[in-house]
Amino acid sequence: MSEEENKPKRTVRMTLDRKFGVSEAPERRPRRNDDDRGSFGDKPFGRGDRGDRRFDRDRGERRFDRGERRFDRDDNREDRPFNREERRGGRFDRDRRPRRFGDKPFNRGPRRDGAVNAPVYRQRPEQKETVDENLDEAALEARAAQIEAVEDAGATPPWFKRLIACTTEKGREREGKFLGEGVHVVEELVKHHRELVISVYVVEGFENEELIEAINEAEITLHTLTEEQMKRLSSTMTTQGIIAYCNIASKKPVYETSRSVLTLVDAVQDPGNLGTLFRTSLGFGSNGMILGRGTVSPFNPKVVRGSSGTFLRVPFEFDVDLVDQINFLRSKGYTIIATDLHAKQSLRQIPQHKLRKMAFLVGNEGAGTNPYFIELADETVKIPMSSELESLNVAVAHGILSYEAAQIQEELK
Repeated sequence: MSEEENKPKRTVRMTLDRKFGVSEAPERRPRRNDDDRGSFGDKPFGRGDRGDRRFDRDRGERRFDRGERRFDRDDNREDRPFNREERRGGRFDRDRRPRRFGDKPFNRGPRRDGAVNAPVYRQRPEQKETVDENLDEAALEARAAQIEAVEDAGATPPWFKRLIACTTEKGREREGKFLGEGVHVVEELVKHHRELVISVYVVEGFENEELIEAINEAEITLHTLTEEQMKRLSSTMTTQGIIAYCNIASKKPVYETSRSVLTLVDAVQDPGNLGTLFRTSLGFGSNGMILGRGTVSPFNPKVVRGSSGTFLRVPFEFDVDLVDQINFLRSKGYTIIATDLHAKQSLRQIPQHKLRKMAFLVGNEGAGTNPYFIELADETVKIPMSSELESLNVAVAHGILSYEAAQIQEELK
């Protein structure tokens, strides 16, 4: 046996005071006293002891020199001293220092082609002010009142005061006249309603010779106005230089027909919308329009212009009690059809025998059709469209229904 085997064996016993899987906590570094702290700049702060370390301006001697501070972006690049003067002047070298957000644009001087790199700045796009070309009723009434208040007959002739009165609703009712403004409106009135046109006024230097010739052939009196006088009569900021002075008149719809399509208008107050309703009715062969109380006057200058003067070719009644009119039309065999967002059917789903004589009921731009009138209606319809949109403009909805109604009338012949 070897000597190592003859040695007695020892047994080593160890007692573990720690739990299994738990390591000993690292030994904490003792906190430094204020007396042991060095001056600012001796040693970089560590993240762990930043909160405990305080710089004492009275005890420590600051040894930080800005002129000797260097920063390296790359180990292969040479150190470059930090120069405050260069920073103030904005002359950093783009090749040596990366551009950061907010820095001023660099100017490298002239390019090879001789052009200079001018700094480019992002600017807010210019917003042009939109000017409403139409004058509202209050502005027209104020202008008319101002002119009527002038007592000097030489400054404001009586004939011109009568023209000014026709620019307001009260004046049109008092005089029984209305104004048709614009080239297309006057052409329409002279061609189709010669009996209503009293006279035509043009501005000095009006150049539409063809229209002037048509006015002379119709034996209509032609007068000349100054630019200032034409602006006072116009309901727009920019005039077309011609206005027709006409009598108020209209044709009533014919209700005793075998087939007919009418439109009941409930308190539509936008003159442009009402003008479009007239044009749509004429375009799809409507037999007439009934304008309920609260609807803008059809002789309003904006309605006349919005319809291009064609409103007189559509038979109509205005300032009508719609309750009485609905009962009257029902007695004549008409089916009253109201537009309603909650309706369950479209116009095509109504039985055809009810569509030989129909009267659409369209309502106000904001409030819609009066619920009481909807209850009086025989049928309610909706226009099939995407659920992304709640409703359509009254003139657009009327146009769609008028188109469908015209097709149905053709099929019933």
